[in-house]
Amino acid sequence: MNKPSTLRRILTTDIPVVLIILLAIGPFAWMILTSLTPTAQLSATGVSLSPAGWSLDNYVRLLEQTSFLVNMLHSLIIAGGTVILGLVVSVTAAYALSRFRFPGRKVIMLQFLLVNMFPIVLLILPLFVLFRNIGILDTHIGLILANSTVAIPFAVWMLTSYVGAIPRSLDEAAMIDGCSRLQALRRIVLPLAMPGIISTGIYIFITAWNEYLYALTLGGRNVRPVTVAIQTLIGEYQIEWGLLAAGGVVGALPATILFLLVQRRLIGGLTQGAVKG
Repeated sequence: MNKPSTLRRILTTDIPVVLIILLAIGPFAWMILTSLTPTAQLSATGVSLSPAGWSLDNYVRLLEQTSFLVNMLHSLIIAGGTVILGLVVSVTAAYALSRFRFPGRKVIMLQFLLVNMFPIVLLILPLFVLFRNIGILDTHIGLILANSTVAIPFAVWMLTSYVGAIPRSLDEAAMIDGCSRLQALRRIVLPLAMPGIISTGIYIFITAWNEYLYALTLGGRNVRPVTVAIQTLIGEYQIEWGLLAAGGVVGALPATILFLLVQRRLIGGLTQGAVKG
């Protein structure tokens, strides 16, 4: 009786899961192998599957012959600024929406939801004209504000559920003991909502780090993030696939390492925030 059930599990569960994992990991593994294969060998025989043919030449050329490290610094400034601005606005907005009942509250929440339904392409032209008129086009602050237009609506929705799950009696008890509303927020609500704040901040960072359209249209000259820098590695008449793959691997490392370090907290925070809306 065990053999048929074991065979059925292998055919219906194990093999499909392995195929799905290979399908998901395959492109990344191929990109890593391409980045480790020297350019001459790529042109002659293709990607090397043997460690004997691997080399760090593409990574050395990427770091020495291009400004990729400077581009990563630009991305770090933009992603970090987006996290700070997004969390400051979303935490205070989530506290107000969860603690106060005022006319138009549901309409405001609905507008935050509707913003996420439209593609960011629709916002590029208005933001381009606005940033050019006020003089922040192709600057860090401009790209931080642009990324915040996508980050803040999601963060408000997510954090509202966290703050709403915290009993109001804790705020009232703190204010009875002499705390002001802001002190109750800082001393009571923020520590209890910290898992949600951390998971939201990580999501905002990864989203801002990988953003491309805003970086391409609202920056790209003085401020060139990693996503745009990788695109510039594609030549007009030829493509150095090894150098391009190396740029993709190095560009993805910060977000990947961050996710691996905090994946349990991120997944736990996302699921916990979805319990109560």
